[in-house]
Amino acid sequence: MSQVPDDIAPPEIERVRHELKRRTLTVAAADYITPAMRRITFECPELADFISAAPDDHIKLFFDTGEEKPAMRDYTPRRYDNAGRSLTIDFAIHDAGPATAWAVAAKPGDWLEIGGPRGSSVVRGPVAHWLLIGDETALPAIGRRIEEQEPGTRITAVIAVPSSDDRQTFKTEADVELSWIDRAGTDATDPAPFLEALKAVALPSRTFAWIGAEARVARAVRTFLVEERGHPLTWMNASGYWVASQAGTSEKNM
Repeated sequence: MSQVPDDIAPPEIERVRHELKRRTLTVAAADYITPAMRRITFECPELADFISAAPDDHIKLFFDTGEEKPAMRDYTPRRYDNAGRSLTIDFAIHDAGPATAWAVAAKPGDWLEIGGPRGSSVVRGPVAHWLLIGDETALPAIGRRIEEQEPGTRITAVIAVPSSDDRQTFKTEADVELSWIDRAGTDATDPAPFLEALKAVALPSRTFAWIGAEARVARAVRTFLVEERGHPLTWMNASGYWVASQAGTSEKNM
């Protein structure tokens, strides 16, 4: 059961607005960091004032598909360097779609237009332990939060990936425990592997649970934590990073 005392106020999620800007970026490097994840680093002088205040921010990417309007997809800024005018985005590689097609073919010198982020959801408050739950689409946000935490911060991450070859390592001084779920061809819309793994996960006092996965999976995990583990809804944030059979659709901040 959750151990959050009743007399501790939950964290506040502050909505920070940013000036909305579009930028045209140039690919500086493109490499597979795992078989199902391609990391692309961009450069642009206009990145000098790029702002991303939270690890789960999203920016809009615009892909030319030959239609009247470009296809738009949301992606997490994995890391950025204002001084170096660079931005890194990790692309989870799937079977189809304009983002995957572009990322697979991307090479230095190619360009891509982005917009945002429009804002950030910054968690402020007495969080003593982070529980990060997600699939490969949420892995950039999970990895960024792990790497940006203060030394000694306690983090437990439960992450589902297509295979054991898709596990990642992170450079961090936080106190991190990683639990990997290797789907090995099983359905990414099945919440059962997450629910089984979460039965044994400790929920010490002041644990904030962050969830990012397919929408139905995210809902099932949130419900499990509340109803089966007794974790307060005010100490978690769940998002559907994608919706099965609905390309380009997400359900943020459920």
